[in-house]
Amino acid sequence: MVKAVVFDIGNVLISWNPLGVYDRLIGAPRRRAFFDRVPVFDYNKELDRGESLDAVVQAMIRDYPQWADECRMWRDHWADMVEPEIPHSVRLLRALRARGIPVFALSNFGRDTFDIAAQRYPFLLEFDRAYISGRLGLIKPDHDIYAALETDSGLQGADLLFADDLADNIATARDRGWHTHLFETPQGWADCLIQHGLLTPQEAA
Repeated sequence: MVKAVVFDIGNVLISWNPLGVYDRLIGAPRRRAFFDRVPVFDYNKELDRGESLDAVVQAMIRDYPQWADECRMWRDHWADMVEPEIPHSVRLLRALRARGIPVFALSNFGRDTFDIAAQRYPFLLEFDRAYISGRLGLIKPDHDIYAALETDSGLQGADLLFADDLADNIATARDRGWHTHLFETPQGWADCLIQHGLLTPQEAA
């Protein structure tokens, strides 16, 4: 029986679209060149592991000084990369809480970038418990961050239902016996919650 529902955040509750932001700022051809030459997403993993946004950007500039302006955009326009919110998913979060079902976050997110996102989207502070990789120094899909949630919450295995948009993150949760849902659309997630008896169709609308 599910005792708590666990949400990923990026592309589940809020969008994550850095490529679109760079296209708008510098155009698609230069954006492609930048991301082809600078392993931005590898640097971003250090952010998810707990490094500060400023430190990550400074490391990018140090290693790729010819792309300094584009590297700074990762910091200066970061908030623009997490829009818009996904309203139906937010309604599901709140409907679960209204039913008294504990709702957790389990997300790869930097310490300071999570704070930036929460200022823009206050519903990110509505979780009963939030397990943020940058705060924990642990990152999905490594088992350790899932174990940290289990230890802290006292729940494990079939007690938990987890939605994430990345198959690797889902696979680890499944390996640990969690119920899982690979998020593709909010309606699909709503249908999953209904099937588990956690929400009625009206509550999940």
